[in-house]
Amino acid sequence: MSFFRRFSPSAVRGVCPSSYLGVTTVATAMRNTTILCVRKGDTVVLMGDKQVTLGERLVAKSTAKKLRRIANDRVMVGFAGSTADAINLLERLEGKLAEFPTDLKRACVELAKDWRMDRILRKLEASLIVCDKLETLEIDGSGNVITPEADGIVAIGSGGAYAKAAARALADVDGFTAEAIAEKAMKIATELDIFSNSNFDKDVMNKNDPAPPEKK
Repeated sequence: MSFFRRFSPSAVRGVCPSSYLGVTTVATAMRNTTILCVRKGDTVVLMGDKQVTLGERLVAKSTAKKLRRIANDRVMVGFAGSTADAINLLERLEGKLAEFPTDLKRACVELAKDWRMDRILRKLEASLIVCDKLETLEIDGSGNVITPEADGIVAIGSGGAYAKAAARALADVDGFTAEAIAEKAMKIATELDIFSNSNFDKDVMNKNDPAPPEKK
């Protein structure tokens, strides 16, 4: 048996390739979207497209919501990958934020520890961008917590590299707000990436916004 046959996805998972079983590998799951976060001045903007793709050719849905607010609306989250896996992680992240309500980074690190140590969590096929008024973090598909470069720009998904490059090019343009940068960068990225569409969700948070009332 050749090296390629022994270690191919079909050989590892069984008789049928994973796509026939309705199972996507991490590489496939991560590419089918574009999520972008831009922080400039006192404003942070999170944007995501709404396309859901099955396999290489079929658009299953064009209006999926990939952004969420959690922790009493104090934290914005965008996800790429399996929706079910992302929701699982969101619920766990909310639990960590309940333990560490004033420390987003600590909550994300604790989630990442669970992700890397739990045999079930390690198989989750999702990646997250998590941000609040002060901080932006990426939790990647291997359970790593990544802080952005000094420009405060983070992107994930199949169009993430295009979105990040476009946002960085626009970041220093005079008169471009965080919203303007995010909108233009997403437009560029989704024109290039066939797995993303131009239906966008956008969420905006400003450092000076009043804290939401606690939910009872």
